[in-house]
Amino acid sequence: MTKLFEPLTIRSTTFANRAWVSPMCQYSATNGVVGPWHLVHLGSFATGGAGLVMAEASAVSAEGRISVACPGLWNEEQVAAWRVVTDFIHSQSTPAGIQLAHAGRKASTMRPWDDHLMATTAEGGWEALAPSALAFAGYPTPRALSLSDIDRVVEQFADAAQRALRAGFDLVEIHAAHGYLLHEFLSPLSNERDDEYGGSLENRARLLLRAVAAVRERIGDEVALFVRISATDYTPGGWDIEQSVELATWLRDASVDLIDVSSGGNVANATIPLGPGYQVAFAREIRERAEILTSSVGLITEPLQAEEILRDGSADAVMMARAFLRNPRWALNAAETLDEVVPWPVQMDRARTLRRP
Repeated sequence: MTKLFEPLTIRSTTFANRAWVSPMCQYSATNGVVGPWHLVHLGSFATGGAGLVMAEASAVSAEGRISVACPGLWNEEQVAAWRVVTDFIHSQSTPAGIQLAHAGRKASTMRPWDDHLMATTAEGGWEALAPSALAFAGYPTPRALSLSDIDRVVEQFADAAQRALRAGFDLVEIHAAHGYLLHEFLSPLSNERDDEYGGSLENRARLLLRAVAAVRERIGDEVALFVRISATDYTPGGWDIEQSVELATWLRDASVDLIDVSSGGNVANATIPLGPGYQVAFAREIRERAEILTSSVGLITEPLQAEEILRDGSADAVMMARAFLRNPRWALNAAETLDEVVPWPVQMDRARTLRRP
């Protein structure tokens, strides 16, 4: 058997393969409520053989959204809407995960295809929150969170995780990457606090570790918990791989099951060495040194490339975004490329090339 199509079990969830759909913002929700677009978008990956369908970054509070059109899990209407999506994903015998997020200082935008970046009050915009009153390039200056605000954020992550289970999700991922709130606390470039949430690595990681503990308490011991991090800011004096490895050991000890390893997003002008699998080495280093499961993401597009990443021990799963957007049946096609016979939906079986004996 290929590594890509080798099952993986984490706590109570078994993934039929290791070709996983990465969370992808769609900017298509109304008041945080998902609709038909999300059902078709995410459902297509489940019919296409993905081992995990991870729903996009979903805000733990209204002010935690990236844009005015991002989804959330801060009320029961959103729970009910997500349940329609997860029910269909499960009908295809596929696990569903959700990425819980707070956008921090990169919040209150319009959709990417709108003609301006920031949402006005009339368009539903709001004041962004951050560890320090430091603006991201081109964004307004955010308000620095008070200690009571931080306590509230922890509770919001815990509440959203509990709602995620009611919405039918099998696992939860906490978003601590790409320059959003939890990453902003981690990086010295965006965190200039002089209290217990700033300064040392231990202090800068305190909010994330509190959120992890609160979420784990709510979801129990049987539900898998992932954390996505940016392994580096690609900027001197910022977040880097050494801090990421140390953080990963703390997350492992805090009952996190897998580190979803990405990079960048906190510094607008950082030079990122883009290329096929450019973040794979980070996943491998964290996997080996922190002794925790990892997934790798970023310009992974070809079945043989994904197979090699897994076979050489760089990661335990591969996350893909644009590859699945271009072809929601990527996993089924990958199986045929690698001479693996996997189940197809009966409605699509006539398109199969490889058949069971």
